[in-house]
Amino acid sequence: MGTSDDLAQRDVVLSFLGGQAKVQKTGMTFPQNMPEQAWERIGTNLRELVNSSAWWLGDWLLYGESAYGWRRYKEAIERTGLDYQTLRNYAWVARRFEQQRRRDSLSFAHHAEVTRLSPPEQDYWLRKAEQQKWSRNELRRAVRASLAVQSETADSAQADQAARDAEVAEQQEVPRLDTSAAAERRQQKVTTLTIELSAGQLDYYSKAAAAHGLSVDAWVTRVLETADRQTA
Repeated sequence: MGTSDDLAQRDVVLSFLGGQAKVQKTGMTFPQNMPEQAWERIGTNLRELVNSSAWWLGDWLLYGESAYGWRRYKEAIERTGLDYQTLRNYAWVARRFEQQRRRDSLSFAHHAEVTRLSPPEQDYWLRKAEQQKWSRNELRRAVRASLAVQSETADSAQADQAARDAEVAEQQEVPRLDTSAAAERRQQKVTTLTIELSAGQLDYYSKAAAAHGLSVDAWVTRVLETADRQTA
């Protein structure tokens, strides 16, 4: 049984019942033959109460953060019996929306769907959801579809820009230096060497060159290059 203050506060919060239903901590009882419109009105108000309680808890947590620092979640968990992640989500959404930007006609869950967007985008999508009377799931689908289109457009623009950059770079490319072995040989200074040989030496060198499948001058050049490497 609650105190008189508890009962008075309960009466203020649930004044919409108008005496047509009775509440206690573990349930609600209704009179026989309650008019259907009265039953519907109670349901609507209960929905608003649940939606408001999320905002209330979020604002309560933000105040605790500002006034009492890091102890807020430890105390909040003990006071509410809610888990850390649930409380953190309430505070996150409440922080992202100043009270003047919250829309009474939309649920807390609607606002939670757009928390990661910029404030102008948040306002745009909430206004559209309000006008179209979207459910939370309808709002989620619309936002995700829009983000997917934006991503595809950005990827396409990025690819086009990369292609343009590559084309400009190709047009401005400085001719590459020919660093091949053939070019290197062409760049070397050519020196003519004259060697006088006797008939016997010429015959000997011709046979040695033929054994390697080379002409005499090619064989001599190879011998000189080998000697040069060995003395280097």
